[in-house]
Amino acid sequence: MTAQQPLTYDALVELAAADPAVVGLVLKGSQAHDGMSTPHSDHDLYVVLADDATTDLTRFTGHRTAELDLVIVSLREFRAAGMPGFERYALARAQIVLDRLDGDIARILADKAHLGVNEAFQSARGWLDAYANSLYRSIKNHRDGQAFAAHLDAADSIRFLLELLFALDRRPRPYNKYLKWELDRHPLPDWDTDVLLHAVDRISATGDPSLQRYLFTRVETVARQAGHGEVLDAWGEDLDLMRPQ
Repeated sequence: MTAQQPLTYDALVELAAADPAVVGLVLKGSQAHDGMSTPHSDHDLYVVLADDATTDLTRFTGHRTAELDLVIVSLREFRAAGMPGFERYALARAQIVLDRLDGDIARILADKAHLGVNEAFQSARGWLDAYANSLYRSIKNHRDGQAFAAHLDAADSIRFLLELLFALDRRPRPYNKYLKWELDRHPLPDWDTDVLLHAVDRISATGDPSLQRYLFTRVETVARQAGHGEVLDAWGEDLDLMRPQ
């Protein structure tokens, strides 16, 4: 494409669909989340090539404009993308534009959308301990008159909390931009979405210690039900500070 005719999303899709080296096209980001795109949203597109294939499309490697952001990878690289990594959620909710592998592209995306049983269990253990650590520090700092530190620790705890709750449901945590979108369409088991989001919003904004303690009682219940009592019990008497007074 010339400077007068920049590469567009539609043009790239047409080129890729006509190229036998391309086995899949996968759209991620705001354009793949119904109702989330804006006039500023570009098209984030994975171009998946057959392993060891040769194609002229590689000349677009690294292409990035206000309209089109391309990632050109082999099928082998696509299978590994986000496993683990920050890209996992984006691919878990991506849309398939082209699948020449009789559903294999769809199966790869499905694998990214669900954590393995052991992977989820081990991840949840780590996130639970991190959540408890930040929560404990926040409550302790609030008790000791360290309001600024208490607020920062409370905000930190929310990140770990969300990672934990999604790991318990064997799902990658959505980016903050898509958290409400995700929960509106795919609620977490045993959680009221509006109540959870209100608590997350208020704790992030104020560090409210009473609300943190209330939320912890809910987390403790679901974490123990999931087999993570050992992680919590390791906190010993410090759990008393985290629970409602």
